[in-house]
Amino acid sequence: MALRDLLFLLADIWMIIVGFTFGWKFIRNYGNYLLGLEWIIVATSGSNFLVYAAVGATEDSPMYTAAFFFDQFSRSVGITLILVMGLMRVTHLYKPSVRTDVGVFVFAAAVGIFLLLFGERLGVGVAVFLIVVNVLTTLFLIYFSKRLWAIGAKGWAIGAGLATAAGCVIASTYDFVHIPGDDEAHTLFYIGALSTWGFQMFMYYFAYRALHNHNESVDVKPVPREQSRADA
Repeated sequence: MALRDLLFLLADIWMIIVGFTFGWKFIRNYGNYLLGLEWIIVATSGSNFLVYAAVGATEDSPMYTAAFFFDQFSRSVGITLILVMGLMRVTHLYKPSVRTDVGVFVFAAAVGIFLLLFGERLGVGVAVFLIVVNVLTTLFLIYFSKRLWAIGAKGWAIGAGLATAAGCVIASTYDFVHIPGDDEAHTLFYIGALSTWGFQMFMYYFAYRALHNHNESVDVKPVPREQSRADA
C-alpha cells in the first residue's frame, strides 16, 4: 500500500471514529440531536467513502451517488445551519422543538437531493453558494471561540479557532484548487479534508462541553419553546 493511500485510510478512519463516538455523546450526554445526528451522518458518509475507495468503485456505483449526496448535505446545510443551531444551545440557550429538529434535517436532505440532481447544471454557482454559507458559518464559529475565551476556556477557544480556520481553508479550496502532484481521485486533498473534518468534530464537542459546564456552574438553563435570551 502506497503511503498516500495509508494516510487516506487513517484520515478517514479517524473521522469515522470521531463522528460516531461524539455524535452519540452529543445525544446521550446533552440531548442535542442536531449535532449528534449530524456528526453521525458525517461518520456514515466517511464509512461509505471508505468502502467506495477500498473496492475501487466507479462513478456509476450507488456508493458514489451516496457519497455525493452526503457531501452536499453536510456542506450546504449540515456543517453550516445545523451546526450553528446546535451550538446555539450553549451560546444563546436555544432549544429547538422536535418539529424544528426534524424539519431542518428534511430541509438538508432536500437540498442534498436538489444539488445531486441539478448541481452540474448550475455550474460554478453551487461552489460559490457553498463558500458563502461556509463564510457565514465561520463568522458564528469565531463568535463561539470568543465565548469560550471569555469564560476562561482558552485552550478550547484556541483549538476551536484552529479547527475553524482549517475547515475554512478546506471549504474555500474544495472546488477550486488542485494540489500539485495529486492524483485524479484527489487523494492528497482528501487526506487533509478528512483529517480536518475529524479535528473539527472533536474540538467542537469538547468546546461545547466547556460552555455547557460553564452554563451549569452558573445555573443557566436552555430556554424551552425555541426562545433565546438576549443577554446570553
